Order: sequence, then C-alpha cells, then structure tokens
Amino acid sequence: MKKIILSLFVVAIAYTTNAQIETPKPSPFQKIQQTVGLTNVTLEYSRPSMKGRKIFGGLEDYGKVWRTGANENTKITFSTDFMIDGKKLKKGTYALYTIPGEKTWDIMLYSDATNWGNPRKWDDAKVAAKVTVPVYQLPMAIETFTISFDDLTNNSAVIGLMWEKIYVGLKFETPTDAMVSKNIAKVMNGPTANDMYGAAVYYLQAGKDIKKAQTWIDKAVEMTSDKPRFWYLRQQSLIHAKAGNKKGAIAAAKKSLKYATEAKNTGYIKMNKASLKEWGAM
Repeated sequence: MKKIILSLFVVAIAYTTNAQIETPKPSPFQKIQQTVGLTNVTLEYSRPSMKGRKIFGGLEDYGKVWRTGANENTKITFSTDFMIDGKKLKKGTYALYTIPGEKTWDIMLYSDATNWGNPRKWDDAKVAAKVTVPVYQLPMAIETFTISFDDLTNNSAVIGLMWEKIYVGLKFETPTDAMVSKNIAKVMNGPTANDMYGAAVYYLQAGKDIKKAQTWIDKAVEMTSDKPRFWYLRQQSLIHAKAGNKKGAIAAAKKSLKYATEAKNTGYIKMNKASLKEWGAM
C-alpha cells in the first residue's frame, strides 16, 4: 500500500512540474502604440505564421469574416474621437475584422471587442465602420502576419495589414487641427513665450494663417529678448520668409546664427547659413 501511495505521489509531482513549463505560443501576442497628431492609438493582436500554408483562398476563405489575427479578436483603441471614410467615430476600443477577397477586402471596426475570435452571432448593428479597400501585391512573402501604422501625418495614418504577399490598408483621420486650434485659443488669453512660439510654428507647418504666425513669433522673440533663443529666431526667419518679408527673415537669421554660434550649435549654424545663402545674404 505504501508503494502505491508513493507511486501516486511521484506521478502527481511530475504532472504539476510539467504543467508549469512555459512554451512559446504558436501565434505570439503583440501590442504596439502610435501617436497620430494628439491621438494615442493602441493595437493588440496575435500573429500567426504561414508555415508553408496557402493563406488567403486557403487557410482563410475569401468572402468570409476573418478575426484578422489569431486567438482573441484584434483590438484597436483610440484616445480621441476619429474619422474613417468621412464617418465620425467615438473614442474607445474596437475589434478589427476583415473579409478578404482576391481584389478587394472589407475592413470593419466592430463595437464589441470582447470576443474570442469571431463573435458567435454577428450583429451588423455593431459594425461601427466598414470600408472596402484594394489589395496590393507584395514582391516578397511576409511569413508572419503583421499590422503596422503607415503614412503618418499630423492628422491621419493608415493601418496596414500584411501577410503572405498581400497588403491592404485602412486610413483613419484624427481631429488634430481642431484640438490644437482649441488649445491655442485657450492659452492665447494669457500665453507664455513658449505658447506663442508653439502656436506660430504649428501655423507655419500646417500652412495656416501666416500673418497670425508672424505676429505670434514676433511676440515670442520680444518676450525673450533679455535671453535671446536662437531656435526662436530661426523660426522667426522662416515665418517672415513665408510671409514675404525677406528683409525681416534675413535679420532674424543673422541673429539666430550669432547666438547659435555662441552656443556652438552646429545644426542651427548650418541651417541659418543655408537660408542666408538662399536669400542672397551670404
């Protein structure tokens, strides 16, 4: 009897030990984050590999809803409201589903992101957005399913899906300009030099009212005249040049060059010299 009990104890210990062994998952989990303008976007998904299999039109049938990954549904979270194909969507977490086709795919954001794979019962009312996008053939095979954030701008990005020799992309837009403009309007009631500088540089880069940008950058430079900042003066020169005030641009660039030289900032020295040469001042 003692021998039987001892044998059962050894078996139990062996089973417990085996149960604690960790092994790699066939479709490893990945979480990536991307800031688009002022919106934080988080993507969570599992990544299956080809392993010699035909994927689209094989493992994944054409014309059927695919979880767009493995294991749990792929999730994408937006920290602000956003737009897809002209439709406004609320911030929050969505499941990403697709319907692969030979020439086009349907890409969908589904408001219920709590499913293991596809929902047991598909509910069209939960499809927050659905866009048909073209299929692009890649010159090489992508072994492991990959999602990326492509074509980034201040106001948009493309969610790129790659596997086998297929690439499809879903573009989304963020309300960056509206958010920045609101912030600018708010702080302009009592702005600091940094606020003025930031607003001016944004207007320059976004191609907005250059006269406003000129007013703000001049004020920022004036507010810091006791301790001139060569990077402020650099932007002042660019804004004045954009506004058509070449004389003012040259004067600002020369000051920026002077203070950048004192600070031994080679990058700004080089940029200012290039601009002065372009404007015929060197």
